Amino acid sequence: MDMGRADSFRTRSGPGAAAPGAVRLLNLADLAAPATLAAWERLALRAAEPNPFFEPWYLLPSLRQWGTGVKVAAWYHEGRLAGLLPLARSADYYGHRVPHAAGWLHANAFCGVPLVAGGHEAAFWQALIAHLDRRAGVALLLHLPQLPADGAVFAALETVLARTRRAHYIAAREARAMLTGETSAAAYLEAAMSAKKRKELRRQHNRLAEEGALTFERIEGEEALEAWTAEFLALEAAGWKGEAGSALASAPDTRALFTEALRGAAAAGRLERLALRLDGRAIAMLANFITAPGAYSYKTAFDEAYARFSPGMLLQLENLALLERGGIAWADSCAVEGHPMIERLWRDARRMASVNIAIGGIARRAAFGLLKAYETRSRSPA
Repeated sequence: MDMGRADSFRTRSGPGAAAPGAVRLLNLADLAAPATLAAWERLALRAAEPNPFFEPWYLLPSLRQWGTGVKVAAWYHEGRLAGLLPLARSADYYGHRVPHAAGWLHANAFCGVPLVAGGHEAAFWQALIAHLDRRAGVALLLHLPQLPADGAVFAALETVLARTRRAHYIAAREARAMLTGETSAAAYLEAAMSAKKRKELRRQHNRLAEEGALTFERIEGEEALEAWTAEFLALEAAGWKGEAGSALASAPDTRALFTEALRGAAAAGRLERLALRLDGRAIAMLANFITAPGAYSYKTAFDEAYARFSPGMLLQLENLALLERGGIAWADSCAVEGHPMIERLWRDARRMASVNIAIGGIARRAAFGLLKAYETRSRSPA
């Protein structure tokens, strides 16, 4: 879906018009207000499930680049911000004309779970769905993409939908590589890979070290961030993504997002940077977002001239240290399902689900039933 062309939501006179406890629709200027920004940052720290892509340091630059028409649904409980989800309206549903509201993601945002204060997950969903019932407009449904299917927020949504007998279905599923386990990096590697494969990686490491001084770096905070960011962008653009025009540096908007997001993540204490260097020059780089109790492996790049040494995989061996980091129980690869490199090493899977939910009145829900029958015709009901 192209949510960049989303139609505007119909609002009253701004966020102050909503009743206490109701959902308020905020625009970019509202979100940047100091009081709202501070409440948003507090919510991110107490969210039932972490989602860096909806934290201020990532969502604000995303909205500045592509958020025309997007509104952020903010739900308040007893005067405190307790739930937040960006929403857009569109008539384009995967190439078909189906007017709908949707949780807003873009091509470089990899999780759609809303930020919800722990313990308030069900109340948030009840308030959001009730709000959309009242203001459905021409929308036939609410589309919620990329929800972690094993998380507390998704479980609460299922409970609310079952209790209210609300029509819904799973529109899409995927499972992407995930890193979990209460073990050491060495023990995880031994369990994940055969002795033969581990021996081959050691051989590649040794052969690479023969090419020059091979060093590994792990950096947190803002140290040399501008230079590191420029180096990453150049490294990625020098490979196949640059040739295809899909590198971050290939367009001003994605370059700006990456630069602003890393700067904001570092300032918020959310950024970890890894690099494998040969004679001081990076041949593999990786940016992680650290969002306890989880982490997100955001972007990686490597020098394709050294592909025979598997520098990206060698860097991922160092990244297994996430297992030993205090406060981190899991890491999401943010990789597509079936990724040939990361799934050789990260052997767990994070199940993601995209959900469609009926909104509005009786006639609208009858039309939703036709869409559900069409989209689920070749599989079992949700």
